[in-house]
Amino acid sequence: MRPDEAQALAADLKRLLGPNNVLAEPEDLICYGGDTTLHRGTPDAIARATEVEQVAALLAYCHDRGVPVIPRGSSTGISGGTAPIHGGVVLDLRSMNRILSIEPGNLSARAEAGVINRDFQMAVAKSGLFYPPDPSSMSVCTLGGNVAARAGGPRALKYGTTKDYVLGLTSVLPGGKVIRSGGLTSKNSTGYDLPRLLTGSEGTLAVITDVILRLIPVPRASRTLLVSFSELDQAARAVSAIIARSILPTALELMDQFACRCVEDFRPSGYPIDCDGVLLIELDGSEEEVERLLPEVEAACREEGAVSTRVAADAAQAAELWAGRRAIFPALIRRRPSAITEDATVPRTRIPDMVRAVRQIGADLGLTIPVVGHAGDGNLHPTMLCDPNDPEEMARVDEGARRIFRACLDLGGTLSGEHGIGLLKSRYLEWEAGPEGIELMKGIKVVFDPKGIMNPGKVWPWEAPGAGTGDRNE
Repeated sequence: MRPDEAQALAADLKRLLGPNNVLAEPEDLICYGGDTTLHRGTPDAIARATEVEQVAALLAYCHDRGVPVIPRGSSTGISGGTAPIHGGVVLDLRSMNRILSIEPGNLSARAEAGVINRDFQMAVAKSGLFYPPDPSSMSVCTLGGNVAARAGGPRALKYGTTKDYVLGLTSVLPGGKVIRSGGLTSKNSTGYDLPRLLTGSEGTLAVITDVILRLIPVPRASRTLLVSFSELDQAARAVSAIIARSILPTALELMDQFACRCVEDFRPSGYPIDCDGVLLIELDGSEEEVERLLPEVEAACREEGAVSTRVAADAAQAAELWAGRRAIFPALIRRRPSAITEDATVPRTRIPDMVRAVRQIGADLGLTIPVVGHAGDGNLHPTMLCDPNDPEEMARVDEGARRIFRACLDLGGTLSGEHGIGLLKSRYLEWEAGPEGIELMKGIKVVFDPKGIMNPGKVWPWEAPGAGTGDRNE
């Protein structure tokens, strides 16, 4: 957009939304240029919304003029999903941050898209309720972003991901129509499942403004243990060994030696630094169930070669162990200027194969790729440490990503377990969905967004504003 056009856009938006809800200074535009990845863009303006009516007015204006709209929460995503690569208006939803209701009798709550995940968890806990989805960025990420990306977290093994808790949504379509789908009922077989369709749509179909989320009772007891193995392959095999005993831990996290050393250098948490693989395991349920399962988990790990087990003595020790796990990515980034984190997910019985594949890819390409992840549900996070200013190394990183995704799919897995496709994985989408699946999804996109203004360039690598059907224009 030309400078004069951008100035006219900002002036229109200030009249539409109020002068305090529009930013257009160069320093503001830079700050809204992307997420935690290396993908960046420059928006033409930033709009802030506090009410659904403002979102509707903005989308009606932008739809009429073919201006891209990029919904954004805290922008903690790691798929390039909020980078405004085609300019347009970044819609900041963080001020829509009210918890509208908590209904213990319905085991549900309704909250606006900008509510922080951890704040929501703490609020419902005061009513004796539990919201399980717990992304590593839970202290800063928003519920709207979680829903848009189908976010997961360590507890997904037992309790599922965000998509399993969405009962209803309020969303705004391009053109400004407000759609309310789903509701407070725990069962709903009326028509197409629009909440499920919009969940995981990454801002490419509509803007989610509030959500109705399912809650569950708080587990009565929990125990956390840290198990060390001399070989990472042993730790990977122990994951399936535990599940094979019909034990479903709350969380079952895998970390290699490099990751543990980085954590201990950054935030000492009691992780061993002389073992090749570590499992961080949490059990919850009744007191009796937890105490019965604890020795069974330890036995399964010993059978796979565990060399030591540390059981947290109390909640404080457990919290310390989990703080270390949540600090892994900040700890890793201290070693190199940047890091590319993937979320390739395989059937849990193929975790040892995927771990071996990642290590071989790193060796072949001369890359440092620590292996961590939510191994209990097959969701690994191979993280390629790199220097974006080194073109030769970045070419190897690009090849590493390609090989990781190919290995993942060859093992029966999926490109993304919880981060979404965004920009980072868009060119590989056809590998998994196939041309028929791509065409079907593109058709859905056109029904919702005929002018292609919603978060253009995400999921579909060849899409640009005004592309309509999203035809490839390479």
